[in-house]
Amino acid sequence: MSHPFETLTPDLVLDAVESIGFLSDARVLALNSYENRVYQVGIEDGQPLIAKFYRPDRWTDAAILEEHAFTAELADCEVPVVAPMIHEGKTLFEHQGFRFTLFPRRGGRAPEPGNLDQLYRLGQLLGRLHAVGATRPFEHREALGVKNFGHDSLTTLLEGNYVPRSLLPAYESVARDLLKRVEETYRDTPYQNIRMHGDCHPGNMMCRDEMFHIVDLDDCRMGPAVQDLWMMLAGDRQECLGQLSELMDGYSEFHDFNPRELALIEPLRALRLMHYSAWLARRWDDPAFPRSFPWFGTERYWGDQVLALREQLAALNEEPLKLF
Repeated sequence: MSHPFETLTPDLVLDAVESIGFLSDARVLALNSYENRVYQVGIEDGQPLIAKFYRPDRWTDAAILEEHAFTAELADCEVPVVAPMIHEGKTLFEHQGFRFTLFPRRGGRAPEPGNLDQLYRLGQLLGRLHAVGATRPFEHREALGVKNFGHDSLTTLLEGNYVPRSLLPAYESVARDLLKRVEETYRDTPYQNIRMHGDCHPGNMMCRDEMFHIVDLDDCRMGPAVQDLWMMLAGDRQECLGQLSELMDGYSEFHDFNPRELALIEPLRALRLMHYSAWLARRWDDPAFPRSFPWFGTERYWGDQVLALREQLAALNEEPLKLF
């Protein structure tokens, strides 16, 4: 059976953009995206637009519109974010079975790892995002939790027979031990779920003209604030401590942070490791994934995963990062 995205041809992309009143110049450039499909589309006598086609059956319309509403809310509060374009009062459109959204093109470069000045400014930006995010909950988007990111991920991998038989006992054993420790830390750590970015790696915090802006809230969900902070850190423990100090100095100008949430950094990292493998497994019917991730399913990949989970289990037994 063919995958729906195989029918998403350049002509269909152009037709979709023109169906809501834009006149293209027939230029289509596919951008780097796997979960959805994203294209830069040239517009006659205007700036190119970014057209994002949502993966079928992933989010409900209500969940997508809640993402758009959150982005608009951030923009209304002058948080620099790339928000969906509004056309005739709508941000979500449909064409030949595909739901899509248009964005203005907004380029930039990712922050430099370990740059303390940039981390201070990124902290300010994330503090502003979370100040808005904490005002009300999502109603249609799931929360990040141990079950959906951890246990459900393990179930997907085991029931789908993705782990080679030779490494299955080792992987299952360390994964279950890891999830037990993650659950214990979650149980013992007070935290508050707020609306957050959800996939806040440096590539989603872009700098243009010395100003940072936020892109791609496709994974926004409820979760602890620290989930949007820990991926900004890089290097060894001492380097991370210095970076965390700068990040939180900027963050605290706009939003309060509970320092006890820092104990969730390593549990959240563990959940991300497991969820990433399960994400690849769940998307394996999409032809783009076997082409782009040919190493998934090899003994080398799963051997590396066993090692990574063992190292993560050891990290969970170390003292959490603390603010100076």
